[in-house]
Amino acid sequence: MQLENVNKKEEENIPEDSHVLHFWQPCKFEIDEDFDFVNDNFIFNTFSNLLYLIAYPLLTIINKFFFGFKIEGKENLENIDCGKVTVSNHVHPMDCTMVGLANAPKKTFYTSLENNFKIPVVRKIIKLLNTVPIPNDIKYTKNFMNSIDNLLKDNKTVHFYPEGSLWPYYTKIRHFKNGAFDFAVRNNVPVVPMVFKFNKSKKISNIIKTRTTITLVIKEPIYPNKLLSKKESILDLKERVYNTMCEEIAE
Repeated sequence: MQLENVNKKEEENIPEDSHVLHFWQPCKFEIDEDFDFVNDNFIFNTFSNLLYLIAYPLLTIINKFFFGFKIEGKENLENIDCGKVTVSNHVHPMDCTMVGLANAPKKTFYTSLENNFKIPVVRKIIKLLNTVPIPNDIKYTKNFMNSIDNLLKDNKTVHFYPEGSLWPYYTKIRHFKNGAFDFAVRNNVPVVPMVFKFNKSKKISNIIKTRTTITLVIKEPIYPNKLLSKKESILDLKERVYNTMCEEIAE
């Protein structure tokens, strides 16, 4: 989907968290009371680590060649000696791989809609890449939240898309849901804002045309305000992260 199509949808006043891309979801996937949101099986982790070793150099080449991908501010991920929440705008089907490259060599745990685990092929890949499904049924939310809490307490990185849906090549920051900031406050960990920006590269010749390139800008970590109540701290943290990302994308 092209940029102008997404902007047109905005003009139609559709909700900001509406899904503008729809994938075929024929596979069966169900979460029940015994479901392991984070798989710590030795064999699973062995194959997951192997996939990371293969995917890292491959995705580095693919994202650079096809999207001119580059990272700015990677140093802002350093010297965080606890778990962390990373957030970004969701603007490209490959942006999760770009977040993973930014966090490397540390692993990134992603959160994703349960329905994405019904997409053929994709469901296997995202599972091996440590994606945690967000349950559709509210009665399993507690187990999901406990799993994310445990990851953060274990000094892991968990990535959220607080906008809630993918709008390809969209050039503004949409409003955020509370989830990512709730986890950050509950576990007293920082949120690291990441902003995907699009740039037009210069035309080199008649053969190599102008193309849109992608830059991921990583901002400094933002910490919860402990002096506020939990509810106030969540809203305050969300607002500060949102403003930081809006300022960056406006530059």
